[in-house]
Amino acid sequence: MWVMNYYSAKDLAAAFRTVRNNTIKIAEEIPEDKYSFQAASDSRTVAQTLVHIALGTRFATVIHGEQKLNTLVGFNFYSFMHPMLAEEQKSRSKAEIVQLLRTSGDQFAKWLEGLSDAFLGEQVSFPEGAQPPAKSRFEMLLGVKEHEMHHRAQLMVLERMLGIVPHLTREQQARIAAMRASQS
Repeated sequence: MWVMNYYSAKDLAAAFRTVRNNTIKIAEEIPEDKYSFQAASDSRTVAQTLVHIALGTRFATVIHGEQKLNTLVGFNFYSFMHPMLAEEQKSRSKAEIVQLLRTSGDQFAKWLEGLSDAFLGEQVSFPEGAQPPAKSRFEMLLGVKEHEMHHRAQLMVLERMLGIVPHLTREQQARIAAMRASQS
């Protein structure tokens, strides 16, 4: 079945790039000596959160790109996720993490750009009992961006805890100041 999407693969890639670029700005703003900071003892550190984000494209790439699964019934989530969780624990420098964010983001966005509307419209079914029972590939791939935005928001709170005003807040404050100045 062919489904027309009004939000194309190119739009999806562009939106993902915007999100990833903002994540990279946050990664660059936080000093490397604060990468071990965590809000609570059972939460990810700044570094682990950034690596988690960088690796967040892998699931979608495997499911939709490499294996092109039409169902997740029988997919072994644990065997897929376990190595990724181990990757988050590896010690990396700030430069390595920023490069991982750039590389994984660029690869994912380039892949997204080449997807067809027909492919994005395909349904992927979930294991019994899941709600909803299926989603389109488009919705699942949009979820990668939403997942990153969720964790980026956590990073922005961590920035505040570290005494850093996030770049998006500074940019908004500058726009408001410029509007006020133009009205004077």
